[in-house]
Amino acid sequence: MNKYLQIAERWFVILSLIFYSSGPLPLILSGGAGQGIDEETVVSIDYTLPQTIFFINYLISLFLLIIRWRKATYTLSKEPTIWLLMVIALISVFWSFNPQLTRPRSIALAGTSLFGLYVASRFSIREQIKLLGWSFGIIVVMSFLLAIIIPYYGTMASGIHAGAWRGIYVHKNVLGKIMGLSGIVFVLLSLDTKQKRWYPLVGLGLSFCLLFLSKSSSAMINFLTAIGTIPLYNTLRWRYHFMIPTIIATVIVGGGLSLWLNENSAMLLGSIGKDPTLTGRTEMWPFIMEMIWKQPWLGYGYSAFWNDWDSPGAYVWYAARWTSPNSHNGFLDLWLDFGLVGLIIFLLGFLQTSLRGLKYIRVDKYWASFWGLLYLTYLMLGNLTESSLVARNDIFWLLYITISFSLAINSSKTDEMSIQKS
Repeated sequence: MNKYLQIAERWFVILSLIFYSSGPLPLILSGGAGQGIDEETVVSIDYTLPQTIFFINYLISLFLLIIRWRKATYTLSKEPTIWLLMVIALISVFWSFNPQLTRPRSIALAGTSLFGLYVASRFSIREQIKLLGWSFGIIVVMSFLLAIIIPYYGTMASGIHAGAWRGIYVHKNVLGKIMGLSGIVFVLLSLDTKQKRWYPLVGLGLSFCLLFLSKSSSAMINFLTAIGTIPLYNTLRWRYHFMIPTIIATVIVGGGLSLWLNENSAMLLGSIGKDPTLTGRTEMWPFIMEMIWKQPWLGYGYSAFWNDWDSPGAYVWYAARWTSPNSHNGFLDLWLDFGLVGLIIFLLGFLQTSLRGLKYIRVDKYWASFWGLLYLTYLMLGNLTESSLVARNDIFWLLYITISFSLAINSSKTDEMSIQKS
């Protein structure tokens, strides 16, 4: 019976990860709506079913945490920045511009965090990578089947992105982001797997194909950049007299490259079909900063800034002359939702998790130990032009939580072993 329960737990996680990745239910419920395809349909979608499924996920996660309450409590205590952000989100209803929206959305954020806490307390990082491999494998197969068999659903049928693949998601950029993440997972699985290596290699190849077919240039650049950091992170395993000069040289070269990219950004962006304003993003950021400084410390309440023409975000829409759903920058949206207090708490947690990721690479021999740093790199790059940092019912926030808690647990175990040896 215990064996079957363990199998059930793993499938609960796999199916939940697929659902948290935003597919395929929103696409089905929208009837194939998306950019250029009956966009008004998206507004009228009845989200009762997805919300019910998420609520069931929260309840199951809470139950599984309660039956392992000692491990759950221990895990939660190792990363205070996470639950501090949850507290701010929940109490922001008292100063929120729209408390009727903040209340349910902050509860959903807490529910998402419960599932992340459960995954971190139940499975090791290597196990998490394998579960992600199964999840992304299913997503890849479903995306290919949908795009080939029912192209109206699987591709962008009209509009400026006509012909781009979107798989089981409502937009091609979502498929691009998920496939970049999928590619990173399959790279690590292929490096760690000694038997049946064909599975992760096939998964990597198909993920890259979908990434290419999505025509999401930002996701492609972020994926290649994240994978390109593997040799750099691998130097952390070297002896200090080799590692330190290599890191210094990399920083010098990287700094020079950064200056060159900054001076030639217009030319480079034009070569991949992007304008220097990143499709109007940079033009609206000054207006967003103007609104931030009106309520800099605690923000406008969780998820209360961008809503309708009566919300604070409407000022940005009028000024920028387009109705963006968010800041297209995760750090700006975090500041709008949580204020400078929340932004600082998040950045402190992000820095601490990054340092733990560096430490984990040095003490663990498996390639799975690179997962934390690679994911943080990919998350940071993605949130320079998109917004998916502290988002409810979202796989990116979910994975940040699991990685933060998992690395905190591993760091504590390593410290305890060091004390025992000394």
